[in-house]
Amino acid sequence: MSGSSFAPWQQRAFERVLASHAAQRLGHGLLVCGPARLGKRALVDALAARLLCTAASPGEPACGQCRSCRLRAAGTHPDLHRVSFALNDKGEPRSVIVVEQMRELSDRISLTAQLGGAIVSLIDPADALNHNAANALLKTLEEPQDGRYLILVSDAPYRLSATIRSRCQRIELRPPPQDEARAWLLAQGLPAARVEQALALSDGHPGEAQVLLSEGGLELREAVQRDLEALAARRAALSETVKAWLDDRPQERLAHAASLARARSRERLLGGDAAAVPELADWYDRANRVRAQLDTPLKADLLLGELLAGWRGVA
Repeated sequence: MSGSSFAPWQQRAFERVLASHAAQRLGHGLLVCGPARLGKRALVDALAARLLCTAASPGEPACGQCRSCRLRAAGTHPDLHRVSFALNDKGEPRSVIVVEQMRELSDRISLTAQLGGAIVSLIDPADALNHNAANALLKTLEEPQDGRYLILVSDAPYRLSATIRSRCQRIELRPPPQDEARAWLLAQGLPAARVEQALALSDGHPGEAQVLLSEGGLELREAVQRDLEALAARRAALSETVKAWLDDRPQERLAHAASLARARSRERLLGGDAAAVPELADWYDRANRVRAQLDTPLKADLLLGELLAGWRGVA
């Protein structure tokens, strides 16, 4: 991955990482963090590719041609490990990353790299580590090994312990200046008036604005808002709402729901109701987490049902 398709804020972050790597200042533990929908995972993929590449020059991205790059692109690289949500012994979805997963990862990275280069481990989302898993990760972070990289990905880094954060080199993506966000959206051929509307609704967040500007995005946001209002007022059946969301663009609906929760949190804060803000912030994080979990072999109806049931208690 060259990074040539990166947005400007991704490209700047990637170039900083490449420079650190070339100067041999890249940490053993890396925390890639920032708000959802700014492209953290694309950045992480490019970083993992570069760390595993055996042919790229210092300061350059992965070559894309060596054996290591080809294996990574095919999803079969033996020295690239991914840790995310898994099923428990009953086949039911876990909502956390557990200690057994971290112990297994520790065992893997203690072995010699099969291709003789780096070993890269991705933990995503890192803020889903439970207490015991976090302690196991901390032990691994405190015993660095040459050529081993632990990359933590998080939309909510404040949920990680201060000790874990202190052991990691932070790579943070933040919403860019409004002018840059606007220019990036306009460069995609989107109408200026709709771009301004979407940026206003998303507080200048280009990733969320892009979702709004996708096919029917603004209309979908309005539908999600109606559904959330109906759930909060108990005018809608939870099971029917869950089915409707899963049947039609569930990830986009969850992105809109998270954005609406953030907007509600801001309204409450400005209205003097600061007590409601932590619960809304927690629901925002959970919505983004469930959206990520939809790409895993978990029971989506249970995940979404639990999330939407929780909305009734915080809205």
